[in-house]
Amino acid sequence: MLRIAVPNKGMLSEPSWNLLREAGYKLRANSRQLVVIDEENDLELFYLRPADIAVYVGAGNVDVGITGRDMLLNSGTEAIEHMELGFGGSTFRFASPVESDIYDLKDIDGKRVASSYDKLVGDYLAEKGINAQIIHLDGAVESSVQLGVADLIADVVSTGTTLKNAGLRLFADPILKSEAILVRSARVSADDEKLQIFVRRLRGVLTAHRYVLIDYDIPTENLAQAVEVTPGYESPTISALHDSNWSAVRSMVPKDKLNVIMDELYAVGARAIIVTAIQATRM
Repeated sequence: MLRIAVPNKGMLSEPSWNLLREAGYKLRANSRQLVVIDEENDLELFYLRPADIAVYVGAGNVDVGITGRDMLLNSGTEAIEHMELGFGGSTFRFASPVESDIYDLKDIDGKRVASSYDKLVGDYLAEKGINAQIIHLDGAVESSVQLGVADLIADVVSTGTTLKNAGLRLFADPILKSEAILVRSARVSADDEKLQIFVRRLRGVLTAHRYVLIDYDIPTENLAQAVEVTPGYESPTISALHDSNWSAVRSMVPKDKLNVIMDELYAVGARAIIVTAIQATRM
């Protein structure tokens, strides 16, 4: 059986569960269930703390897992990033008190930096040649400066509102841009058949989320222009209509560019433009 670790809580948990559910896998029946055996799909799911997943995968206790890139880099394990999953995006940044003299990366030298990701931050600063004391905190990092524990912080930032309310401001370039990723054990080959089936299922769902099918009629003389707008994943499907002056086209297009594409198609003469959601794919 393929052994898979999934987040039991946190920002990545529900998107991960939904991804697995749409890929056809059995999930736990209640929050107290920590292990699920899915005999039909020949795998086991282990619900673990997100920060621990890379550790278990790196040690080979489980084969693959879903975690954040920031948590993988902070784990110090030999788990391998195998695939980006496209959700749970976040940015890791430095923040200092509004009235402090810490404005640049070089200003961190000799200072105390509070973070829940001490290895990630320590490695980053060492790479930049900066010597600082890393203060490990498990949470509420933004309060550490006001309480006198640290001079500045390094933390995950979404809107920045929490930092602003704590009297902090962002500075310097982002340390890391993170997102949810699939990690695998070094003991599992990238060519492992069970892993490849699992990855194809996930990619099929992710592709269905990112693309839609578009159908439209186009004057045959304008077909080349329309195909430039909707080149498709491989190539669009083109069918002749009863009226030989018109052709029908079907193509996959990115969902986030859909309305722009429809406008461009209409401008080159396309009519009867219809969009259909994609439930699942195998690409």
